[in-house]
Amino acid sequence: MATVTGWAGKAFGDAAGPLADLIPASLVRAHARARNGHEGVQTQTLEAYGHGLYAAQYEELEVGLASLSAATPVRLQGRTLVILGDHVIYPLRYAKKDVPVTAARLRRATGFRADLIRRHGPEPMQQAFDLGLDELDDQVPHPDLALLSEDVKLVLVAYACSMTQGVMRIEWGSAELRREDRYLIWHHHEPLKLPQR
Repeated sequence: MATVTGWAGKAFGDAAGPLADLIPASLVRAHARARNGHEGVQTQTLEAYGHGLYAAQYEELEVGLASLSAATPVRLQGRTLVILGDHVIYPLRYAKKDVPVTAARLRRATGFRADLIRRHGPEPMQQAFDLGLDELDDQVPHPDLALLSEDVKLVLVAYACSMTQGVMRIEWGSAELRREDRYLIWHHHEPLKLPQR
């Protein structure tokens, strides 16, 4: 079982150690499924891999974490996420090459993922710059967010993965979304150890 830090122990209690093992194993299985799907359709582009990985990451985490008695599945935006205690676990492939998690950036400042981070991530460390983005405040949040209690906190599982290299890096922690450039500002992040190959 993986050793865990005080942050993970505080967030997940006794489940922290098993989680630190189960999450990386689940993401490695998701990559394998996506790679096999790509090889099966034999396309010249990586669409099959990317779409397959997106779907498989949720499915593999749901199956992998189901062995934890405190795990509660919840359907959000057509995908199943897992809640443990008062934390929801959300996977995010942030890069296709091995770069630090501090380089993580969302493609869009709106939508389900952005709303999830804003509503269930940590309070912003700094005041936002006023760049005339008030329209983001006026938008109605994704309706599926009403299925999560306001007390639920978000734990991002950010990983770098490509079809040729597989899962290269996984970190978990909490981050806010900086609106002006869509970068994640990490309040806390730490690596999860990849399974032995």
